Amino acid sequence: MSMEEILIVDDEAPIRMALKAAFRKEGISTAEAADGIKALEMIKKDKYQLIILDVMMPKKGGYEVLQEMRASGNNTPVLMLSGKDDEMNQILGLGYGADSYLTKPFHTSVLIQTAKALIRRSQIYSKDKATELRVGPFRMDLLKMECYKNGELLTFTGRELGLFRFLLENPGQVFSKEQLYRQIWNDAVVDDNTITVYIKRIRAKIETDPKQPVYLKTVRGIGYRMDA
Repeated sequence: MSMEEILIVDDEAPIRMALKAAFRKEGISTAEAADGIKALEMIKKDKYQLIILDVMMPKKGGYEVLQEMRASGNNTPVLMLSGKDDEMNQILGLGYGADSYLTKPFHTSVLIQTAKALIRRSQIYSKDKATELRVGPFRMDLLKMECYKNGELLTFTGRELGLFRFLLENPGQVFSKEQLYRQIWNDAVVDDNTITVYIKRIRAKIETDPKQPVYLKTVRGIGYRMDA
């Protein structure tokens, strides 16, 4: 088994070098690959706690690598990197089985925090051998990335799903708009209105009366909390 914990797959050497240096400071070992073909060879040979995977690469792109991984039964957490900042690409990545998505350019500190969170979550799920997340009437299939309320499928966009999943993973915990925005949008410049809009959209899909929410509650002066 390889001693490396994280595999960095990106055709841009400066990005690989920067991430390798950043993880080294955190005491985390890394391996690297410059294209998708080499990445798949390494993934078949060694086991990693996380794979950071660029979307646009020569020879074999990130989505192809991800599809081949999942088709072979490899459920290693994957953090996708892309220069495309649109929701459809995030939906595509999540649909193929990605665990999170960052848009270039990104803050290295945000990527490190996201990577650590994905590794922690994976360790918790592997201990429980969990393939789904259950909170109150909600069930999220972590393999198909589908969410249900009392057995009925909820139709979320990519970012709605990401935000709702984060809240389900942390029931009873209060998060400020800033915390939610940085977690889902991975940006240091916080847009309060964006969070307000997405919270409203999610409530419209999960609450019987969105104006009197039972599950996704507002904690006045602080932020939001998901109740079971």
